[in-house]
Amino acid sequence: MWIDTHCHWDAPELDADRDALREQARAVGVGHCVIPAVERGNWQTVRELAQRFGDSYALGIHPLYTGRAHEDDIAALDALLHECHDDPRLVAVGEIGLDFFVPGLDAERQTWFYEQQLGLARRHGLPVLLHVRKSSDQLLKALRARPAIGGIAHAFNGSAQQAAHFVDQGFALGFGGALTYDRALHLRRLAQDLPADSIVMETDAPDIPPHWLYTTAEQRAQGAAQGRNTPAELPRIAAELAQLRRVDLDGWRRQTTANACRVLPRLGALLDGR
Repeated sequence: MWIDTHCHWDAPELDADRDALREQARAVGVGHCVIPAVERGNWQTVRELAQRFGDSYALGIHPLYTGRAHEDDIAALDALLHECHDDPRLVAVGEIGLDFFVPGLDAERQTWFYEQQLGLARRHGLPVLLHVRKSSDQLLKALRARPAIGGIAHAFNGSAQQAAHFVDQGFALGFGGALTYDRALHLRRLAQDLPADSIVMETDAPDIPPHWLYTTAEQRAQGAAQGRNTPAELPRIAAELAQLRRVDLDGWRRQTTANACRVLPRLGALLDGR
């Protein structure tokens, strides 16, 4: 089976037919999804969706939401991680990290929440799902000072050297729809050259649509609909990556599934029925 290591099933874009979309993904071989939280207000929702779909979840505060987060959300997260400790579907702390691409965000505030959550991950023995956007060096600096227990650098698009540093810290790198664009030369080269055991597959649904779902602003102005990204797109995305690497698709499925289970140990235990 394929594992989508990053899917926002709670996103409002999926409200109308969420259950049908989950079954559609299952029908094309996406047997498991990891559902990251983004703020205190959706922690319970991702837990409930993971239970309903037989998936797994992560709890955390996304850097884009730190502007409306409160410092006592860290204590609340600590308490909830303790409460959920015996829930086998809790597999990570996330989505956490830093975003230095979106203008207007408070870098110091983002960093405080990121470092606090790294500490919680360490305390509760959980890996992390990292949001990495124009922030690889700063994320790595904090990881060296407060080592996490590995995890996934989601939607990775840094340098080969930065990728190697994340791998050395026990991380796999998440690849999804962005690599399907012919002009994404750096990302495609990175996906070709990285060690096979350092990559996991993801969609970031409903975000980061693959090229076959994308419509330009001009096309949308003329009435064309933007395609909606869902986990059902994962096998086709993975097929493009396998073709880039010139490897067998079934073998690539087994490899990336094993990678996900290695960097998210509780996911491996859950799928093994332990």
